[in-house]
Amino acid sequence: MSRGRGVFISFEGIDGAGKSTHIESLAAAFRASGRAVVLTREPGGTSLAEKLRTLALNEPMDALTEALVMFAARRDHLMQVIEPALARGDAVLCDRFTDATFAYQGGGRGFDAKVLAVLESWVQGVPGVEGLRQPELTIWFDLSPAVAAQRLAGARVPDKFESQPVEFFARVAAAYAQRLQADPKRFARIDADRPRELVWTDVLAAVRAKGWL
Repeated sequence: MSRGRGVFISFEGIDGAGKSTHIESLAAAFRASGRAVVLTREPGGTSLAEKLRTLALNEPMDALTEALVMFAARRDHLMQVIEPALARGDAVLCDRFTDATFAYQGGGRGFDAKVLAVLESWVQGVPGVEGLRQPELTIWFDLSPAVAAQRLAGARVPDKFESQPVEFFARVAAAYAQRLQADPKRFARIDADRPRELVWTDVLAAVRAKGWL
């Protein structure tokens, strides 16, 4: 069962910040309230976008090519998964969205944010939506890159982003902070360097403040 209009929430943060644990918990909370949930990720979420994800995370490419691949995957994801789910009234919980592109390609790679903004305007303009399609709430798990690196050490074989030095992730974190400053009403900053239970309490509070649970 779905209730009213759809809800679009993105989860952001550097690798190791704890997004995955809490996105699963929030999905369970929405389902318990009677709302259908679409749990998805970027890049990915469709057959085509998952293929592009594999390329983006593993193949060497320059920053512009990387950004184009990310936005191509995003467009397919939007049109095939996110927009239909919102039209049904579902809760869409997405592990990363456009803020990640500004953070990783813009901040981490040092690519021109103005070019990324142009791509954002092309890709996220969808029929029936005033302005650009953006999450209604972005939950940003803010964590020191050094702490994130400790959490990830030995966890799995890193992809080309996870294997970047701490300085790269410091630039990524700074870019996330800039996105928050530019759109503070959309963001909920979560201090991720705390016990899981306390982080979850803040995640739930951010969603409840929107009146969704």
